[in-house]
Amino acid sequence: MLEIGIWAMHYAGILASGLQFDGRSNTGMAILSMVIGTAFCYFGLSISLGKRMTFLRWTGSGILLGAGISAMYYAGRSWIKLDAQTDYNLPGQSISVMIAIIASSMSIMLIGRFKDSPGFNRWKLYSALLLGTAITSVHYMSTGAGGVAHGSWLGPGPSLVQSDVILLTGVSLVTLFMFGITGGAVFLDRHLLERMAYHDPLTGLPNRHGLERYFKDRFLRGRPGAVFFIDLDRFKSINDTLGHDIGDMLLQEVASRLLQSVSSRGKVFRLGGDEFLIAEPGFSPDEAAEEAKRILQEIKKSFRIQDNDLYVTASVGISMAPAHGTDRSSLMKAADTALYSSKDSGKNKFSIFDSEMNRHQLRRMSLEKDLRKALAQSEFMVVYQPKWDSLMNVTVGLEALLRWRHPEHGIISPAEFIPIAEETGLIVPITYWMLHEVCSQNLLWHKEGVASVAVSINMSARMFETEDLYEVVVDALSRSGLDPQYLELEITESIAMNNMEETVAQLSKLRRLGVRVSLDDFGTGFSSLGNLDEIPVNTLKIDQVFIKKSKMHSKKAIISNIIAIASNLDMEVVAEGVETPEQIELLQSLGCRVMQGYYYGRPMPVHELGQWFTENSAAV
Repeated sequence: MLEIGIWAMHYAGILASGLQFDGRSNTGMAILSMVIGTAFCYFGLSISLGKRMTFLRWTGSGILLGAGISAMYYAGRSWIKLDAQTDYNLPGQSISVMIAIIASSMSIMLIGRFKDSPGFNRWKLYSALLLGTAITSVHYMSTGAGGVAHGSWLGPGPSLVQSDVILLTGVSLVTLFMFGITGGAVFLDRHLLERMAYHDPLTGLPNRHGLERYFKDRFLRGRPGAVFFIDLDRFKSINDTLGHDIGDMLLQEVASRLLQSVSSRGKVFRLGGDEFLIAEPGFSPDEAAEEAKRILQEIKKSFRIQDNDLYVTASVGISMAPAHGTDRSSLMKAADTALYSSKDSGKNKFSIFDSEMNRHQLRRMSLEKDLRKALAQSEFMVVYQPKWDSLMNVTVGLEALLRWRHPEHGIISPAEFIPIAEETGLIVPITYWMLHEVCSQNLLWHKEGVASVAVSINMSARMFETEDLYEVVVDALSRSGLDPQYLELEITESIAMNNMEETVAQLSKLRRLGVRVSLDDFGTGFSSLGNLDEIPVNTLKIDQVFIKKSKMHSKKAIISNIIAIASNLDMEVVAEGVETPEQIELLQSLGCRVMQGYYYGRPMPVHELGQWFTENSAAV
């Protein structure tokens, strides 16, 4: 477009000079002049658009652009045949070329000040004026420095008027073509390319690029506001079970409901996947809380998609401007931190960011970083808690529990680092290490005659997802030499019910090997009562939630029923969290004899457990 503008200017200037032309012309030179101009403009501007503008870059770009303007002028002059001879004054022509190069270089230098600015910028005007100077200097200084000797007509041809009309018509058509192309490019950019760049093709909502532009141009500007970070709960399970087409339609429906839930000032964005963001200018914390409740209420209503009734919930994190930030990055970070808090506290909730969340998030990030190197630096240790037969007064088993000795923070609670390990997948190599450690230690106790009991290890759902749990267990047993009956794997109800067919297949294979399996926290997870007889389990463990509240009639009834179910299915039963003689008496009266808790022994490291065995004469 720059080249066409320069080309048209040159020929309009020639027409305005009042020179008489011969009707003949060299079309090849006209085309060549346009090609020369296009090439020089393209390469000159390409050099100027680098990420970092340097002296060599803008001078090289200016030289190319100035030389291109000059080359196109002289090539174009040879296109039109004058009825006079032209003598070029070399010093004058050289000065015009130098002015063109210098002005072009200065114009290119100014591009660095506005190339990332989408709106009006005074530096754009300055750059345009300098570039105009470069173009006109070549034309008018070259024309003024060239002597024209008038002579006779070179041959028969059209009259002066006819030549002027032809050239004027040609230049006018080229100029109209230039404006048409420019208008078409602007329309394409504004209506098609811009929509593709700034909007999500699935939902039609503005995307991350649109969000960035919105925050830069319209949001905040010194006013208060709220930013909502929204993430759907359990969306992945819908995608995995019903397919991505159903998932995409669900996202479209969610987008529609979000648009209906926001205020007239609000703007909804889709960030990707099942993540959405809402910007509400002028919102107070109370207004933000009310809108969050409305959003949660709308989303948890059922979705009817291709004969499927789908139910999802959402977690929402909210940040407030200017309290939590005055720019997009800070507000999104704060809202994301609040979102994590909503998910950690049970999902289907909203949280407004506060400083305590930030402290918690920073600690979590720090622990995640340290957790990645904890295994290599031998910071993990295993402690063991006894399982006690209250009638025989002997230890009938041990539960291996993981502990993390952080070099700076001391012992980190498993409740704090296990969820991080689960989320990051680090729980898999940690469990591998723990299996080998526990099997080797248990065999050592057997050889020393300290104890001959099964030791249980808690399994993560991640271990079943790897589909090589059987091979890992076999490897640990073979390396240690431990008999399979002395290893027990503890799983939760949620693990058992997730992809049940595959889980049962893996557990059955381990049971045939001789490894024991126990179902931990029974009664607190997904309801597995109807499938309990299908899960290859040796032991049911009564969760400590029921034991702590065993004085309540309802909890006592639940405990009694769990014990009865285990007896009827020929399973053993273990009560967790036993701490008082009253709890022991109740459990014995209901038919439970094996117990685990602080009353009999807290989780102990290996050196303490050996002493505990000796003092209690508990080895069997």
